[in-house]
Amino acid sequence: MKATIVNPIIKDQVTFAETSASTGGRISRLEVTLMPGGGTPMHYHRNFSETFVVTEGVLTVTLNGRFVRLAPGGHFTVEKGVPHRFSNETSEPVRFTTIVEPGSTGFENALRILYGLAEDGITDNRGMPRNPLILAAISDMSDMHPAGAAMLFLPVFKLLGLISRISGTEKRLLNKYCQ
Repeated sequence: MKATIVNPIIKDQVTFAETSASTGGRISRLEVTLMPGGGTPMHYHRNFSETFVVTEGVLTVTLNGRFVRLAPGGHFTVEKGVPHRFSNETSEPVRFTTIVEPGSTGFENALRILYGLAEDGITDNRGMPRNPLILAAISDMSDMHPAGAAMLFLPVFKLLGLISRISGTEKRLLNKYCQ
């Protein structure tokens, strides 16, 4: 597997510095370059915390109605279960390390699949899969759960995640993008 993946649609880059497998499940450590305007929707993780450590630029972490802006050397941990998002609200790329604890092979695989789908040209202009079954499979394996108003769609996402496993969609994605 590639150590570095690039999303050609949104131009973000992720390097897997330490994987869950290489650390015995202790952590996943990713080096991320996030382009201006990039980021994630509000979400939470049930099974791991995320620590953000900025090396260049300014990263904004949003949670509980508050904004934490991290400059180089700044760090912030979002505990499991806490709704959050991160974003680059500047005109320059931001480089940061994300430490997922405990490590998550599913989270790593979800990134590989998302970036692989973008390389194959089967995502929208934000790099998101057009197929809701694929999106549900990625959401399920990444332990990324919608927060806020998007929580209304959670039962549908759970059903689609189940369908993706039963239909073999998840397995096909893993075989194609995570080998």
